[in-house]
Amino acid sequence: MAGWPVVARLPGALAQSSRPVTIIVPYAAGGPTDTLARILAQRISVGLGQNVLIENVPGASGSIGVGRVARASPDGTTLSIGNVGSHVFNGAIYSLPYDLLNDLKPVALVASNAQLLLGKPGIPATTLEELITWIKAQPRAILIGTGGPGSAAHLSGVYLEQHLKISATMVPFRGTGPALQALMAEQIDILFDQVSNALPQVRAKTIKAYAVTAKNPSSVAPDIPTTDAAGLPGFYVAVWHGLWVPKDTRASVIASLNSAVVDALADSTVRARLAELGQDIPAPDQQTPQALGSFQKAEMEKWWPIIKAANIKPE
Repeated sequence: MAGWPVVARLPGALAQSSRPVTIIVPYAAGGPTDTLARILAQRISVGLGQNVLIENVPGASGSIGVGRVARASPDGTTLSIGNVGSHVFNGAIYSLPYDLLNDLKPVALVASNAQLLLGKPGIPATTLEELITWIKAQPRAILIGTGGPGSAAHLSGVYLEQHLKISATMVPFRGTGPALQALMAEQIDILFDQVSNALPQVRAKTIKAYAVTAKNPSSVAPDIPTTDAAGLPGFYVAVWHGLWVPKDTRASVIASLNSAVVDALADSTVRARLAELGQDIPAPDQQTPQALGSFQKAEMEKWWPIIKAANIKPE
């Protein structure tokens, strides 16, 4: 760390302030969003020349923590890190006291983790096409595990149900960890989970992986085919993460924050740590505030109709 240069400093009042920069994680400590935030914070602090702290504000599927940032002072010292759940899905599931597009401004897209389409070990299918045939041949609705209503695993399951025009029963768990255990025990048939979380069990052959839900193979699991290659073209689901600030934050402050994030994502140590977690770093032209804003809107246009058609409600 001692050799890392200071490449960006926040302008104006913040540059003269003793207040640290705080990244609000809208989930509990120890989860994937928290881990990602802590890796980034260490490196961003060097770029900004200021301490960067992590504060966990869990609750209501991330909506409480995001709301804290939406109401924060727009001086660049409070950032929201979140994912497709907190900054896309929640807008269609909850009656939020803030607007995800208008009360927050994007800073940067930071990483993306594709999902794996997983099956219980007893399924005879060895390929995705065989799995689809097996699913459609079942005399009952297949059981798809979820990490709770509105989770990425839940929305992926609903998307599969709609995509294949099948009958499925969503089985909620308190997170994808317990759902993964249920899959191994053959209490459910199908589960979608992030590459970083499920890959150890796939390698141990306690579950089956049929495809990566992305256009490109996973860097940590290149042997698992994409949905395009395996027979389910266009079926893409990723748990991506980004950073946002309150809506009235000055453009110059956002530019400096973005510069520090871009520098962090270019650092070899950060890239190695994210690669270990199965996180894919976006291309440089996708790391701009404008790119995140456009991507977030496109994800809303894709997922909100699916959520509303499935009548997904908060617990």
